[in-house]
Amino acid sequence: MTRTFLFALGSARPGGNSEILARKAAEQLPSDVEQRWLNLAELPLPDFEDLRHDETGPRARPRPVGDNEALLLDATLEATDIVIVSPLYWYSLSSNVKRYLDYWDAWLETPDADFKNTLEGRTLWGVTALAHREEEVAEPLIGTLNHTAAFFPMRFGGVLLGNGTRPGQVLKDDTALARAKTFFAQEPPLARFPYDRA
Repeated sequence: MTRTFLFALGSARPGGNSEILARKAAEQLPSDVEQRWLNLAELPLPDFEDLRHDETGPRARPRPVGDNEALLLDATLEATDIVIVSPLYWYSLSSNVKRYLDYWDAWLETPDADFKNTLEGRTLWGVTALAHREEEVAEPLIGTLNHTAAFFPMRFGGVLLGNGTRPGQVLKDDTALARAKTFFAQEPPLARFPYDRA
Protein backbone atom coordinates (compact mmCIF):
# COMPACT_ATOMS: atom_id res chain seq x y z
CA MET A 1 0.00 0.00 0.00
CA THR A 2 1.40 3.39 -0.98
CA ARG A 3 1.98 5.58 2.03
CA THR A 4 -0.39 8.54 1.87
CA PHE A 5 -0.32 11.52 4.23
CA LEU A 6 -3.51 13.50 4.70
CA PHE A 7 -2.85 16.96 6.10
CA ALA A 8 -6.07 18.31 7.63
CA LEU A 9 -5.56 22.06 7.97
CA GLY A 10 -7.65 23.50 10.79
CA SER A 11 -6.59 27.12 11.03
CA ALA A 12 -9.00 30.02 10.64
CA ARG A 13 -6.57 31.66 8.23
CA PRO A 14 -4.65 30.21 5.27
CA GLY A 15 -0.88 29.94 5.47
CA GLY A 16 -0.74 30.27 9.25
CA ASN A 17 2.16 29.25 11.46
CA SER A 18 0.86 25.72 12.02
CA GLU A 19 0.58 25.14 8.28
CA ILE A 20 4.04 26.63 7.66
CA LEU A 21 5.53 24.26 10.24
CA ALA A 22 3.65 21.28 8.79
CA ARG A 23 4.94 22.06 5.30
CA LYS A 24 8.49 22.26 6.63
CA ALA A 25 8.08 18.79 8.11
CA ALA A 26 6.44 17.47 4.93
CA GLU A 27 9.43 18.61 2.86
CA GLN A 28 11.39 15.79 4.50
CA LEU A 29 9.04 13.02 3.39
CA PRO A 30 10.36 10.68 0.69
CA SER A 31 9.31 11.49 -2.86
CA ASP A 32 7.25 8.29 -3.16
CA VAL A 33 4.98 9.32 -0.27
CA GLU A 34 1.73 10.86 -1.48
CA GLN A 35 0.60 14.07 0.19
CA ARG A 36 -2.93 15.44 0.24
CA TRP A 37 -3.63 18.83 1.80
CA LEU A 38 -7.22 19.72 2.70
CA ASN A 39 -8.23 23.03 4.26
CA LEU A 40 -11.13 22.28 6.60
CA ALA A 41 -12.30 25.89 6.49
CA GLU A 42 -12.89 25.46 2.76
CA LEU A 43 -14.81 22.21 3.33
CA PRO A 44 -17.38 23.23 5.95
CA LEU A 45 -19.48 20.55 7.58
CA PRO A 46 -22.95 21.12 9.05
CA ASP A 47 -23.48 20.92 12.78
CA PHE A 48 -22.88 17.37 13.92
CA GLU A 49 -25.99 15.39 14.90
CA ASP A 50 -25.64 12.32 17.10
CA LEU A 51 -28.28 9.89 15.87
CA ARG A 52 -27.21 6.88 17.92
CA HIS A 53 -29.99 7.34 20.47
CA ASP A 54 -32.69 8.87 18.33
CA GLU A 55 -36.21 8.56 19.79
CA THR A 56 -37.13 6.22 16.94
CA GLY A 57 -34.24 3.96 17.88
CA PRO A 58 -30.64 3.68 16.72
CA ARG A 59 -30.23 4.04 13.01
CA ALA A 60 -27.28 3.50 10.75
CA ARG A 61 -26.05 6.55 8.93
CA PRO A 62 -26.01 6.25 5.15
CA ARG A 63 -22.65 6.79 3.55
CA PRO A 64 -22.41 10.42 2.36
CA VAL A 65 -22.16 11.05 -1.37
CA GLY A 66 -21.04 14.07 -3.37
CA ASP A 67 -20.53 16.58 -0.56
CA ASN A 68 -17.80 17.84 1.78
CA GLU A 69 -18.48 15.06 4.26
CA ALA A 70 -18.03 12.42 1.55
CA LEU A 71 -14.78 14.01 0.40
CA LEU A 72 -13.38 14.10 3.94
CA LEU A 73 -14.52 10.56 4.74
CA ASP A 74 -12.92 9.15 1.60
CA ALA A 75 -9.70 11.11 2.14
CA THR A 76 -9.51 9.88 5.74
CA LEU A 77 -10.06 6.25 4.78
CA GLU A 78 -7.47 6.45 2.00
CA ALA A 79 -4.74 7.89 4.24
CA THR A 80 -2.14 5.77 5.94
CA ASP A 81 -1.11 8.81 7.98
CA ILE A 82 -3.42 11.60 9.15
CA VAL A 83 -1.82 14.86 10.24
CA ILE A 84 -3.99 17.24 12.25
CA VAL A 85 -2.64 20.74 11.65
CA SER A 86 -4.22 23.11 14.15
CA PRO A 87 -3.12 26.18 16.01
CA LEU A 88 -3.61 26.07 19.75
CA TYR A 89 -6.95 27.84 20.28
CA TRP A 90 -7.87 28.20 23.95
CA TYR A 91 -5.52 25.35 24.83
CA SER A 92 -7.11 22.85 22.47
CA LEU A 93 -7.92 22.18 18.83
CA SER A 94 -9.54 24.67 16.48
CA SER A 95 -13.30 24.42 15.93
CA ASN A 96 -12.73 23.26 12.34
CA VAL A 97 -10.68 20.29 13.54
CA LYS A 98 -13.03 19.50 16.40
CA ARG A 99 -15.97 19.33 14.00
CA TYR A 100 -13.99 17.06 11.65
CA LEU A 101 -13.22 14.73 14.57
CA ASP A 102 -16.87 14.82 15.68
CA TYR A 103 -17.71 13.37 12.28
CA TRP A 104 -15.36 10.48 12.99
CA ASP A 105 -18.01 9.46 15.51
CA ALA A 106 -20.65 9.58 12.78
CA TRP A 107 -18.50 7.51 10.44
CA LEU A 108 -18.22 4.82 13.10
CA GLU A 109 -22.00 4.41 12.63
CA THR A 110 -21.73 4.15 8.83
CA PRO A 111 -21.69 0.37 8.24
CA ASP A 112 -20.16 0.26 4.76
CA ALA A 113 -17.36 2.66 5.74
CA ASP A 114 -15.79 0.11 8.14
CA PHE A 115 -14.20 3.18 9.72
CA LYS A 116 -12.81 1.71 12.94
CA ASN A 117 -11.23 -1.34 11.31
CA THR A 118 -9.76 0.74 8.50
CA LEU A 119 -8.08 3.26 10.80
CA GLU A 120 -6.76 0.62 13.19
CA GLY A 121 -2.96 0.53 12.98
CA ARG A 122 -2.67 3.66 10.88
CA THR A 123 -0.89 6.73 12.23
CA LEU A 124 -2.17 10.00 13.66
CA TRP A 125 0.13 13.02 13.97
CA GLY A 126 -0.30 16.61 15.09
CA VAL A 127 1.34 19.92 14.23
CA THR A 128 0.52 23.07 16.15
CA ALA A 129 1.77 26.59 16.70
CA LEU A 130 1.17 28.28 20.02
CA ALA A 131 1.75 31.73 21.42
CA HIS A 132 3.15 30.50 24.75
CA ARG A 133 6.80 29.62 25.25
CA GLU A 134 5.68 27.03 27.80
CA GLU A 135 4.80 23.94 25.77
CA GLU A 136 2.86 22.44 28.70
CA VAL A 137 -0.14 24.56 27.74
CA ALA A 138 -0.60 22.33 24.68
CA GLU A 139 -1.18 19.23 26.80
CA PRO A 140 -5.01 19.29 26.35
CA LEU A 141 -4.56 19.30 22.56
CA ILE A 142 -1.96 16.53 22.71
CA GLY A 143 -4.19 14.49 25.02
CA THR A 144 -7.15 14.81 22.65
CA LEU A 145 -5.14 13.47 19.73
CA ASN A 146 -3.49 10.71 21.77
CA HIS A 147 -6.84 9.51 23.13
CA THR A 148 -8.43 9.66 19.68
CA ALA A 149 -5.64 7.45 18.35
CA ALA A 150 -5.88 5.09 21.35
CA PHE A 151 -9.57 4.44 20.69
CA PHE A 152 -9.00 2.65 17.37
CA PRO A 153 -6.09 1.97 18.22
CA MET A 154 -3.91 3.96 15.84
CA ARG A 155 -0.26 4.75 16.13
CA PHE A 156 0.40 8.21 17.55
CA GLY A 157 3.40 10.18 16.33
CA GLY A 158 2.98 12.97 18.85
CA VAL A 159 2.63 16.67 18.14
CA LEU A 160 5.24 18.90 16.54
CA LEU A 161 5.10 22.16 18.49
CA GLY A 162 6.25 25.56 17.29
CA ASN A 163 6.04 29.07 18.64
CA GLY A 164 4.38 31.80 16.62
CA THR A 165 1.60 34.35 16.80
CA ARG A 166 2.11 36.77 13.94
CA PRO A 167 2.08 35.31 10.39
CA GLY A 168 5.38 33.59 9.62
CA GLN A 169 6.75 33.97 13.13
CA VAL A 170 7.28 30.21 13.51
CA LEU A 171 10.12 30.49 10.97
CA LYS A 172 12.14 32.14 13.76
CA ASP A 173 11.69 29.13 16.04
CA ASP A 174 14.91 27.26 15.32
CA THR A 175 14.05 24.45 17.74
CA ALA A 176 10.77 23.73 15.98
CA LEU A 177 12.38 23.85 12.54
CA ALA A 178 15.03 21.37 13.69
CA ARG A 179 12.35 19.03 15.06
CA ALA A 180 10.46 19.30 11.77
CA LYS A 181 13.38 17.78 9.87
CA THR A 182 13.00 14.43 11.62
CA PHE A 183 9.41 14.52 12.88
CA PHE A 184 7.92 12.13 10.32
CA ALA A 185 11.00 9.86 10.33
CA GLN A 186 10.04 8.15 13.59
CA GLU A 187 8.14 4.87 13.88
CA PRO A 188 5.37 5.68 16.36
CA PRO A 189 3.96 3.10 18.78
CA LEU A 190 0.28 2.31 19.15
CA ALA A 191 -1.38 4.98 21.25
CA ARG A 192 -2.43 4.10 24.78
CA PHE A 193 -4.85 5.62 27.22
CA PRO A 194 -3.08 6.85 30.38
CA TYR A 195 -4.96 4.33 32.50
CA ASP A 196 -3.93 1.34 30.36
CA ARG A 197 -1.55 -0.98 32.13
CA ALA A 198 1.39 -2.58 30.34
